[in-house]
Amino acid sequence: MGKVRINVVKRTARKLLQMYPDLFTRDFEHNKRVVNELIEVNSKKLRNQIAGYVTHLKKVEERRQRTELREEFM
Repeated sequence: MGKVRINVVKRTARKLLQMYPDLFTRDFEHNKRVVNELIEVNSKKLRNQIAGYVTHLKKVEERRQRTELREEFM
């Protein structure tokens, strides 16, 4: 079973993705730098958790888009 993310991480990541959808990618290192520039985070651990969740959400979004495209052509 995986680790549970706290609500602060989820809420912040979703809000950042909503406000700046084009700045984030599937690359964790890139997202980590972007999160660091956009918001002031108290700790490295929290910044990394937010960047990791943003990365996860971008991957899920891409998978959903690919699935929708496949369904259109069937």
